[in-house]
Amino acid sequence: MSKNAKSSSSKSKVSRRVYSEEFKLDAVRLVTQEGYSLAAAARSLGVHASQIRKWKEKFMPQDKESPSLTEDEKAELKRLREENRRLKMERDILKKATVFFAKENQ
Repeated sequence: MSKNAKSSSSKSKVSRRVYSEEFKLDAVRLVTQEGYSLAAAARSLGVHASQIRKWKEKFMPQDKESPSLTEDEKAELKRLREENRRLKMERDILKKATVFFAKENQ
């Protein structure tokens, strides 16, 4: 690295903006309670969307190990996923079968 590259990088320090906890919580509320998208909230507040995402994860941690579903809801979700899988399979079979039915009508 040349001397000029070192000196220019040490001169240009980027100062970070410091946001209050209240500002961060308000930004998270815009997304979670007011229905704003991350991008829209970020634009209106003058911050990057990833920053709001980080604040949301900090203030509203999601327990990824055990979702907040009851046992009945988990059972229903499992049943619905199986039914969805079966219906998609039936739909795909019928799509493929239309080729054979169309030949008989011609």
